[in-house]
Amino acid sequence: MTLLQLRYLLATVEHGSFSAAADALHLAQPTLSEQLRKLERELGVELFRRVGRGIVPTEAGLTLRDHATAVLEAVDGAVDAVAAVRELRGGVATFGTWGTARYYPGAEIVAAFRARHPGVRVRIVGQNSAEVVAMIRSGELEAGMVALPVDDRDLEIRPIIDDEVVYVSAHPEHVRTPPTIETVAATPLVLSESTFGTEDPTRRQLVERAQRAGVDVDPEIDVEDIEAALDLAALGHGATIVARGMLRGLGDRVPANLGWTPFAEPLVDTFAFVHRRGAHLSPASRAFLELAEAHLLDLARALRVSPPSRRPAHGPVTRLA
Repeated sequence: MTLLQLRYLLATVEHGSFSAAADALHLAQPTLSEQLRKLERELGVELFRRVGRGIVPTEAGLTLRDHATAVLEAVDGAVDAVAAVRELRGGVATFGTWGTARYYPGAEIVAAFRARHPGVRVRIVGQNSAEVVAMIRSGELEAGMVALPVDDRDLEIRPIIDDEVVYVSAHPEHVRTPPTIETVAATPLVLSESTFGTEDPTRRQLVERAQRAGVDVDPEIDVEDIEAALDLAALGHGATIVARGMLRGLGDRVPANLGWTPFAEPLVDTFAFVHRRGAHLSPASRAFLELAEAHLLDLARALRVSPPSRRPAHGPVTRLA
C-alpha cells in the first residue's frame, strides 16, 4: 500500500468514477485504475462496485477511505511542519551557553532572533562551558557558545571573541599595578563558579598559571554568582577576577568602590562557537549562530573603549552591624 494509492482512492470516492478522478489528478485513467486494482489484490477485497454508469465504494472502500484520510492528513501535516522548520516559521532553536552569558549580549541576541523569526521558539540551556560541551557531545544540543579552553574531542571549535580578565579589589594597593600570579596567590581570593570549580575555563587558566609558577590560588571564599563575588570584594573580603565584558554588562551594578587592573601576564577569556564535528546544523541553529556572531563582534568593538581596562579602588565599604 502506497500513499499514492490512497490519494487515488480518495479522489475516486470523491468524483464517483475512475475517469473523473483521473482527470482531477491529471492522470491517464488506466494508470489510476491499475493502481487501485493492485491495492484490491493486496488487501483481498473489492473497494468499488459499479452502479449504473458510475461506481460507489464498498464497505471495505468506505472503511479504507476513513483511514486514508487520517493518514494523508498526518503526512501533509508532517510535510508542513518540516517546511516550517526549514523556512524558520516554526520549531525550536535550542542553544547552549554558560550561566553568566546574560551579562553579555545574550538577551539582545534572543530579541533579535525573535524579531526576525517570530514563529520559532528559543530555548537557552547550560550553566557552564564544560556542561555545554558535554551536552553537545551527547547529542542533547546541536551547538553552543563556550569559553575556552574546553575538551574539544570530536568537536568543531570556532573562536569568535577575546575578552580580557581583570583583577578586582576594593583595596587601592591591590590594583595599583598589574599583579603577577605570585601576587594573586598571596592575596585572599573570592571566586565565583563554586560548583564547577576548575572546570570553569577562567579558573582553569588561573590554576594552570599558578601550577607553572609553583604556587596555589585556592579561594578563601567560593560563591556561585559573580555579583556575589563582587559584593564580597567591595566589602574587603578579598580580590576577585572578572572579564571586562561582564563588567560592561553589569554597568552600575558593579560596586563603585571597586577598582581593577589587567594581569601582569594578560589573562583572556576566549569565547567560541562549538558543535559536533561534521554535524549538519538545523536552519534555526545556523540562524541563531549568525546573529550571535554579529552581536559578539559588536561587543568586541565596544570593549576597545569601555569599560576601561584599569580603574582605581576607593577602599572597602564599611557597613554597620
